[in-house]
Amino acid sequence: MNELLYGLKFKDRSASKELVFELLAALELFYSSYDDREGDNSFLMVYAETPEQFAEAKKRFLAAVEDWRKFGLDLFDFEELTIRREEWSEVWKKYFKIIHIAPNLVIRPSWLDYAPNPGEAVVRIDPGMSFGTGQHATTGFCLRKVAEFAGRPGINRLLDAGCGSGILAIAGALLGYAAVDAFDYDPEAVTVAAENIERNGVTGRISLTQADVAAFRPPDGGYDLALVNILSHILIASARHISGFVRPGGMLALAGILTAEFDKLSAAFARCGCVELERFTEREWTSGLFRRRD
Repeated sequence: MNELLYGLKFKDRSASKELVFELLAALELFYSSYDDREGDNSFLMVYAETPEQFAEAKKRFLAAVEDWRKFGLDLFDFEELTIRREEWSEVWKKYFKIIHIAPNLVIRPSWLDYAPNPGEAVVRIDPGMSFGTGQHATTGFCLRKVAEFAGRPGINRLLDAGCGSGILAIAGALLGYAAVDAFDYDPEAVTVAAENIERNGVTGRISLTQADVAAFRPPDGGYDLALVNILSHILIASARHISGFVRPGGMLALAGILTAEFDKLSAAFARCGCVELERFTEREWTSGLFRRRD
């Protein structure tokens, strides 16, 4: 793994924050994103591990940015930088706070101290170059579902699909789920998740793999609760496959969905035998809880 990263850092003031993520997904570029909630800013970086890869990525990205401006994409304040991996993580630490997700679950950045109250599971997280700190609306929704279903009869097997930093899987393990599996398609995310799993002392309680959501196969019987926090167009395209992650009667928490696309997503999963139980909207994001019909 290269210690240096070559990146293009920029800010996003688009009316819809989903646009830049759709663009980055379409170009299949490596990127990181961070939200400064107090300042209501979004910071992103497209990066590569060699100067040659970066030159090609930058060329493709900037050309696409110009094409997407007609859709309302508004990126600005571009800055090229070469930075060590650990330095990149340091830049963003000031934006992360201790988060009280639920009475039984707290998220704390690994560099902050916290004395837990009785009954609180505390997840120590260091996002590294991956997504998942608990601050984003989609991650927060999934964390609340993990906390809500912890200890319920019949809810024992948990899946974290698109695990990013591993935060959801770690929360599940600390809250006592009997079996926890996690995967991500990005090898960097898997590396960061493994480090966070070890940091929280739950290495033997989580099965972590690298996989694509469309190719992932659940164990016989399926999961009791599956958390799938990935881009909406992937959720919709793979609705039938993803609905099969859970057993009949099992719960499916879906996140990463632009509010304008949620009705379309809900209809797609309804056709696959899933019933929408609730939805939660924050800013431009909507997440939902579904139950697979018996």
